[in-house]
Amino acid sequence: MFKHFITLQWKGFFRSASLKANIVIKIFMALGALYFIAMFTFAGIGLFYGLEKNGYEPLQTVNRFMIYYLAGDLIFRYFFQKMPIINIKPLLLLPFDKKKIVNYALGKTAVSYFNLVHAFFFIPFTVVLLLNGYDPQGITCWLLGIIFLFYINNFINIFLNDAQGLVALVALGLAALGGAQYYGYFDITEYALPFFQNLYSTYWLFLIPLIVLGLMIYLAHRYFSARLYMDAGLATKASTASTENLDWLNRFGRISIFLKNDIKLIKRNKRSKTTVIMSVAFLFYGLLFFTGGIESYNNPFMKIFAGIFVSGGFLFSFGQFVPSWDSSYYPLMMTQNISYKEYLTSKWYLIVMATAVSTILGAGYLYYGWQAYAAIVVGGIFNMGVNAHVVMLGGAFNKSPIDLTSGKKAFGDSSAFNLKSILISIPKFLLPIILYAAGHFTLGPTFGYALIALAGLAGFAFRDWMFKKIESVYKAEKYKTIAAYKQTT
Repeated sequence: MFKHFITLQWKGFFRSASLKANIVIKIFMALGALYFIAMFTFAGIGLFYGLEKNGYEPLQTVNRFMIYYLAGDLIFRYFFQKMPIINIKPLLLLPFDKKKIVNYALGKTAVSYFNLVHAFFFIPFTVVLLLNGYDPQGITCWLLGIIFLFYINNFINIFLNDAQGLVALVALGLAALGGAQYYGYFDITEYALPFFQNLYSTYWLFLIPLIVLGLMIYLAHRYFSARLYMDAGLATKASTASTENLDWLNRFGRISIFLKNDIKLIKRNKRSKTTVIMSVAFLFYGLLFFTGGIESYNNPFMKIFAGIFVSGGFLFSFGQFVPSWDSSYYPLMMTQNISYKEYLTSKWYLIVMATAVSTILGAGYLYYGWQAYAAIVVGGIFNMGVNAHVVMLGGAFNKSPIDLTSGKKAFGDSSAFNLKSILISIPKFLLPIILYAAGHFTLGPTFGYALIALAGLAGFAFRDWMFKKIESVYKAEKYKTIAAYKQTT
C-alpha cells in the first residue's frame, strides 16, 4: 500500500504544471540540505573540543541549553516544515483503508529532513563523548531521549499548524526567557538542566519521552482518522456573519474597493494572517546586526541590509505573492471592467502603508544609536519608493496560486520559485548596499544614507512611469497567469 502511495505522489510530481520549477527548487533544496548536514556534522565534532578548551564540561553545557534548542526547533518547524499532506479526495472513493492513508501521511514525517538533520549533530557529538571516556550506556540512553524529544516536536508541530496565536506566544515566551537570562533576572536552564542531565545518569529516564512520543502518535492518528471523510474536507464552517465598512479608506477613491478587499482578506484567512506575524517578526531581525553580538555583522553595510529587512517585513512576506493572493477569483476578476493600474496601485498603497508603520515601530533601535535607526529609515524609504515596485514587477511572473484556507507556511510553496522573479528581486538587496558604499567611500556614511533615501524618493517621483511599465508586463502575462491559477496540481 505504501508503495502505491509513493508511486501516486511520484507521478503527481512529474505531471505537475510546475514541473520545471519543482525540479529546480528540489536541486537547490538538496544543495542546502547537504550544506546544513555538513555544518551540523562539523559542529557536532568540534563542539566538544571547543567547550573543553574554554573550560566547560561539554555534555553538561549542551544539556543546559537544550531547552532553547528544542524550543527554537519547534518554532523553526512551524514556519518551514510542510505538513504531511496528500490529496485524499480521490483516495476516499477507492477501496483504501483509512488507517493506511493516515499511517502513510504521518509516516512521511518520520523521515522528514527536519528530524534527520539533528542526527548529524548529535551522533558525531555522541561518538566524541564515547571516545573521551563517557559511559556508553548512559550516552546511548541520553541520545535516545534526545531523539524522542525531537520527534515529539514533530507531532506537536502538526497540532500547532492551526494555532498561530499559541506559536506567537511560544516565540515571545522564548525571547522573554532568553532576555531574562541574559540580564540575570531568571535562568530557565537551571530548572531544565537536571532533566537532560538525568537522561545520561538515570538509564531508564529515556522511557518518559518515549511514552510521550507514543501518546502523541496515538493522538495524531486518532485526530486525523476522525476527520478523514469527504464531508469533512468539503464542509464549510458556520460562523457569525459580520460586516466591516472601513469607511476611512474611501479617501483613496476607486482603489479603496481593492484596499478594503485586501484588508478583509488578511484578517479572515490563515495564510494571510501568517504574513502579519512574519512582518512583526522581521522587526526583531535588526537585533542580530545592531547589538554587536555577531562580529561578522558589525559593519555599516550589513546594517543597511538589516534596515531593508526590518522595515520591509510586510513587503517581503505579502508583496512577493501579488497577485497570487487573489488567485481563487483572479480569472473572474479579469472578466470585469477593472483597471490594472487601479488594482496595482491598491497593492502598492497597502505595501507602502505597512512599510511606513514598520519604519515607525523600528524607532526602538534608537537605543543602539542614531545610525542604527537611520539605516532603518532610509531602508524604509527605499522599500516604499523602489522595492514596492520591484516586488509587484516580480509578481507578474509568479504563477503559483494560494489556497487561503490552508495552513501552508508563510513563505509559500516550492512552486512559487521563478527564475525571472529571483533575478528581478536582486536589486532589492544589492542596490541599497551599492549606493551606501558609493557614499561611504566618498563623502562618508551620512552621504551614503542620503543616496539610499534619494533613490527611494526618485521611485516616488517616477511612480506613474513605473506603473505603466509594470501594467504592460501584467497584461502580457495575463492569460498565462489565468491558466496557471486554474491548475490544481
